[in-house]
Amino acid sequence: MEPVYTPVVHFARGLFAAQGLRFQRTGQEAIPQTGGGVVAINHIGYLDFALAGYAFKDVGRLVRFMAKKEVFDMKGVGSLMRGMKHIPVDRSAGAGAYREAVAALQRGELIGVFPEATISRSFELKEFKTGAVRMAQEAGVPIIPTIVWGSQRIWTKDHPKKLGRTGVPIIVTVGRPIEAPADADPAQLTEQLKAEMKQMLDRAKAQYPPMTGDDLAFLPKALGGTAPTVDEAAEMEEQERQRRAARKAEKAAKAAKKKGSAQP
Repeated sequence: MEPVYTPVVHFARGLFAAQGLRFQRTGQEAIPQTGGGVVAINHIGYLDFALAGYAFKDVGRLVRFMAKKEVFDMKGVGSLMRGMKHIPVDRSAGAGAYREAVAALQRGELIGVFPEATISRSFELKEFKTGAVRMAQEAGVPIIPTIVWGSQRIWTKDHPKKLGRTGVPIIVTVGRPIEAPADADPAQLTEQLKAEMKQMLDRAKAQYPPMTGDDLAFLPKALGGTAPTVDEAAEMEEQERQRRAARKAEKAAKAAKKKGSAQP
């Protein structure tokens, strides 16, 4: 029992029960009972980490997640994240987080990562970064592909969160571990990982109860939904990136101007 992680898990399970979430968790027999592993998860909603971790807790394994540093800077939340031994990632200087993750993997921890880096507005798989594969290769551990489907209906980008008693079905599927030889090409292995996760995601979509009405906004266009296409979502992300950059530049300019006016 861990003094912080265990109570948080119990709280999360109580919250999921209060929401009436209907889980279908499969593939846990593929989860290694011991040893390290990179848990690669698709990213469609803000609760993906907790929902994916649920399947691993079923077999007594805890997943330490890599999360952006800003989350750790939040009052209260940061203390919980550190207590659960999650790993903060400073996107402007990620080498430290990478080394910390590799060390944790070598100690036998499961490290959760989102190869897409950010939430997919299209609810399809975006391009994968190679970091998950490279960590597995350096640590000498397998990659465990994991799929979540349904979480976008609870809380995702551009949509209001629905944390009440929703009764939303949630599918979590764990795939067979993929070995990551040190001499393998990281780009090719990343494409293999993505292909495997796409197959898993397609199966989850096929098994999922039909979405209708307002819920079509959470369904890819290829399946009759109204979510942005992959290309449309990419354009939205670029516009968002430009807005963030403009705000950052404006903030820096104001700080410089303030500093200049304060000079004697």
